[in-house]
Amino acid sequence: MLKNVIVAAAIGGFLAGSVVSLQVTPAEAASGCAKAAKAKYPADHAARMAYKKECKAAWKAHKSASKSA
Repeated sequence: MLKNVIVAAAIGGFLAGSVVSLQVTPAEAASGCAKAAKAKYPADHAARMAYKKECKAAWKAHKSASKSA
């Protein structure tokens, strides 16, 4: 009887953990600078382009820093 309760609790915990999703913002969920910019600024084209430009510059700096290290 105790074994059945433990197994049922373990299965219930597993199912509850797999059903609950984490809250992720669209910008975090999107991959790439263009998709992240569109998720962050869906209606403002100028802000989207500025964000995309900054994102690409940061990515290039990160990439070159990781190459040299």
